[in-house]
Amino acid sequence: MVKKLVKTKEVKKEKKPVVRAVKTEVVVKTDVVKESDSKTNRYFEARGGRKTAVARVRLFTKLTGIIVNDKDYKEYFKDLRLQKEVLKPLELMGVLDKLGIRIKVYGGGITGQAGAVRHGISRALTLFNADFRKKLRKSGLLTRDSRMVERKKYGLKKARRAPQWAKR
Repeated sequence: MVKKLVKTKEVKKEKKPVVRAVKTEVVVKTDVVKESDSKTNRYFEARGGRKTAVARVRLFTKLTGIIVNDKDYKEYFKDLRLQKEVLKPLELMGVLDKLGIRIKVYGGGITGQAGAVRHGISRALTLFNADFRKKLRKSGLLTRDSRMVERKKYGLKKARRAPQWAKR
């Protein structure tokens, strides 16, 4: 049997532009820093990371308090252990009550986020005062913890857990 290929004419249709009504909402947020204060209220910005969590930290010289995702850090990190982890670089350098910190953190879980915030605060402190670098480095606060979750492999139940093996 021989199959014949038959060419058919393709009719090109004109594509009409699709017009969709998109509802946009403009939200104006007033931050703690006013436009008039922006020149006097300096800040130092740094990025911290831990697992898949990322923290953007702004260290203000004129403000006080620690705000994480528009909440007080004690409200955001309810566990006392996580609160201490966030405060560790500030207590080590002795600037806990002298600086204000505004943090945006996303990704990962709450423990990873606390580690990312600690890393970001440590980096911002080195920008604020270069003399802090040596002490923070010695304490291991400037090193990003590179440990990540190992991926699951096919044929296994988890990353390394194999299915139960029976001899008979």
